[in-house]
Amino acid sequence: MHNLAMELKRLGHEVSGSDDEIFEPSKSRLASVGLLPEPMGWNADWITPELDVVILGMHARPDNPELLKAQQLGLEIQSFPEFVANHSMDKTRVVVAGSHGKTTTTAMVMHILGKQKIEFDYLVGSKLDGFELMVKLTNAPIIIIEGDEYLSSPIDRRPKFIWYKPHVAVITGIAWDHINVFPTFENYVEQFRNFIDTIEDKGSLFWFGDDEVLKELCAKNPKIKSDQYGLPEFRQEGSKSIVKYNDTNFPMQVFGNHNLANMQAAVLIAKELGVDEMDSWQSLTTFSGTSRRLEKIRDDKQLVIYRDFAHSPSKVKATVEAVRQAHENQKVVAVLELHTFSSLQKNFLPHYRDTMKKCDNAIVCCDPHVFEMKKMEVINPDEIEDAFGNVEVVSDLKTLPEIIKKHNPEVLLLMSSGNFGGIDWLSEMH
Repeated sequence: MHNLAMELKRLGHEVSGSDDEIFEPSKSRLASVGLLPEPMGWNADWITPELDVVILGMHARPDNPELLKAQQLGLEIQSFPEFVANHSMDKTRVVVAGSHGKTTTTAMVMHILGKQKIEFDYLVGSKLDGFELMVKLTNAPIIIIEGDEYLSSPIDRRPKFIWYKPHVAVITGIAWDHINVFPTFENYVEQFRNFIDTIEDKGSLFWFGDDEVLKELCAKNPKIKSDQYGLPEFRQEGSKSIVKYNDTNFPMQVFGNHNLANMQAAVLIAKELGVDEMDSWQSLTTFSGTSRRLEKIRDDKQLVIYRDFAHSPSKVKATVEAVRQAHENQKVVAVLELHTFSSLQKNFLPHYRDTMKKCDNAIVCCDPHVFEMKKMEVINPDEIEDAFGNVEVVSDLKTLPEIIKKHNPEVLLLMSSGNFGGIDWLSEMH
C-alpha cells in the first residue's frame, strides 16, 4: 500500500492516507516523500466528497470509521488489486500465482525484461535491486503482476488474483495456506480453479509439472494454451547452479531446485513476451535474488547466514533442502519462527512434519507474545516438538542467539515472516 501511495504521488496525484500504526521501512519511506500521516489513527473528517477514489487495504476493519464515511458519501472505493486491474486493462497482463515462489518468479521476469530494455509496469511483493518501488504504473504496454491468493479487502472477500484477467499466467505450485480464510484444502484449491477461469481466451498458462494438484487442476482447457514445466538441465557446484541450455553453460547466483524451477517459468513467460530463451538465460546469470528469499547476510570463514521469508510447510521444506544441497558437508542449523495465523494453529502444525529434517539442528521459535497479540491460544512446546519431529523449541527469543552458538553452526538459516523479536543477527552472532 505504501509503495502504491508513493508511485501515485510520483505520477503527480494528490495522495493522503491513514493507518493506526506504520513500521519501518515503510515509515521512513513515506516520510521521505511527505506522505507519512500525522497523527496516526483514523479520522472520518479526512474523508470528503472531493476525493476521487478511496483505496482500501486488506487489514482495515469493515467498521473502520473512514471506510464507513466513504460509504456514506457514496465515494468510489476500490481494493488494492481492483485499482491495479483498472490501470492495466489496456496492457498485456502477466500474472504469477502459486502458494510459493511467486515473488521470486515475478522478480526473475522483471529482471529479464529489464536486461532486454523492454518497458513494463509491475506489482511485486518484495524490494528488488534496480527497482525503486514495488509498484510501477505508467503507460507501458505490459504489466507483470505477482498474483496473491489472499483476500482483496475486508469488504471484498475474493482473492486478489481474480481481478487481473491475465493473458499469460503461471502457477508455481499449490500447498494449503491462509487457513484463517480458506478453512479446507479443497476450498483453497478452488481459488486457483477460479483463477484459471479468469485467463483470457487464447491466453497461456504454465504450471509446475511435479505438483500433483496442478496436474488435475490444469488439465487441457480448449480456451487457453496449458503447458507444464520442470527443472532445467543443471549441475550444482557448491552454492552455484550451472544451467545448461543449447550446449551453453549459464552460471547462476541463486540455488535450490525451487529457484531453478522458478527460472524455467520466468524464461517461458519471457518467451511469450518475445524474448529469445538464450537471451533470458543469459539475463538471469546476473539475478542475485530478492529481499529475504535465501538472502545471504553474512559469508566468511566462520559462518554463512541466510535469511528467508519461508513460513508455510512447503516453503520451509524447499528452503532447508536448498541450503543442504548447497552446503552438503557443512553443519547447517535452521531456525523457524512461527508467526503467521496458520503456523500458530495447533491443528495445522502436523503439516510441518519432517520439513526441517535435512539440517543438522532444527530450532522452532514460538513467542507467547505473538499469540497474545493475535488473540490466540498458546501452544505447548511439547505439542510443537511432537508435530515437527526432532526439533528444539525456544519460547524466549532473547536466549536464541546463545542457543544457536552452542550448536556451532557453519551455516545458519533463519526463516520467518516476522523478525525474531528484532534480533540484530550480525552483531549477536559475532
